[in-house]
Amino acid sequence: MSEAMLSKVRKLLAKAENPACTPAESAAFTAKATELIARYGVDRALLAARDPASDPVGDRLVDVVAPYARDKAALLAAVADPLRCRCVRRQQGGGFAMHLFGFASDLERVDLLFTSLLVQAAHGLAGTVVPAGEHPAAFRRSWLAGFAGVVGERLRAAEAGAVADRGAPSVALVLADRSDRVARRVTEVYPRLRTAPPRRLAGTGFGSGAAAGRRADLGGAGPVDGPGAAPGIAR
Repeated sequence: MSEAMLSKVRKLLAKAENPACTPAESAAFTAKATELIARYGVDRALLAARDPASDPVGDRLVDVVAPYARDKAALLAAVADPLRCRCVRRQQGGGFAMHLFGFASDLERVDLLFTSLLVQAAHGLAGTVVPAGEHPAAFRRSWLAGFAGVVGERLRAAEAGAVADRGAPSVALVLADRSDRVARRVTEVYPRLRTAPPRRLAGTGFGSGAAAGRRADLGGAGPVDGPGAAPGIAR
């Protein structure tokens, strides 16, 4: 992402995260940051259609560590899928090595968003009281599931809006071809890949997490886990 684009997104996030900012103002700043990131994805896709070498298909490993490693991995998947990336979860000690596939520009967008959202989830959980009598871990897992679900829906809507703004059927075809190429790369590396069974969560935090997901700032900057590990989520 260009420095100019990064600068715009960072300024919007700084305003949205200001404690003096009203919920309505924060939502407006959030929407604009999301719009910029989505437009960037479409622009890079169209550029790559003319010059494939400018945006190759690639992959990277993202270390997702405890606590709540499975829930963080689900958040990464919720971010990656709307941005036309795919991730394969591999067990690694007490956490996971998430093998992420996508075009270079889309992998970059996932990095930006996932790191920011991990921080926001940690802050959101820290400020949420676990109901009396409920197991804290169960509540927090369901909270994170609600957060990830809404974030994924918002990203999907932003991407669809960016495509609609272009108004050309060829844009959708370009993006569909990119998704197909990423899927083929995953199959080449993991020819016997299996879909993980759905989880059953007993906690009552889903609604609270979903509300936090609706307020989340869909943008950010910095490395993902690994060498620049994102902050953990409270146990």
